[in-house]
Amino acid sequence: MKKEIQVFDYAKQICQSLPSGVLLTTKQAGKVNTMTIGWGTLGIEWGKPVFIAYVRKSRYTKQLLDESGEFTVNIPYGTVDKRILGFCGTKSGRDVDKVAALGLELEEPVRISVPGIKQLPLTLECRVLYRQQQDMKAIPSDIVNRYYPADDTGEQDVHTAYYGEILDAYLIDDGINV
Repeated sequence: MKKEIQVFDYAKQICQSLPSGVLLTTKQAGKVNTMTIGWGTLGIEWGKPVFIAYVRKSRYTKQLLDESGEFTVNIPYGTVDKRILGFCGTKSGRDVDKVAALGLELEEPVRISVPGIKQLPLTLECRVLYRQQQDMKAIPSDIVNRYYPADDTGEQDVHTAYYGEILDAYLIDDGINV
């Protein structure tokens, strides 16, 4: 069961959760993948509510997100097993089915194809409106040096910003968290 919410009524909860981690979930060709993110922005762009997620080019999630153009943001609310965020932040969906490994319960989406995750019940359903790879020349050098060091070949693992229009927002009621 879902309780529909006004996303900006929960803006404080969403923004306070980001530094500790939220899940960004994608689905493509029947495969659901989720990863922990700690960078994101909630706001208004082009008169629409948006969540901007930042995903590095090396991440498996980026490949799925580029193919599907949809994602959910799954935010801790109430009691949450912190091991979920740790596991999803250190394991790649290329190597492991994180949903199966953690026994995550998927919630049927309302407006997109990507499910929510019951264990992180505050859910935003988003469709990508715009994407932009970050321009390293436009970022101050101290930030580039800290977050985007070049590898042995001179490549940097830069982020792409995904502007996702928030099409639906809800709390998943599992009888415990809501």
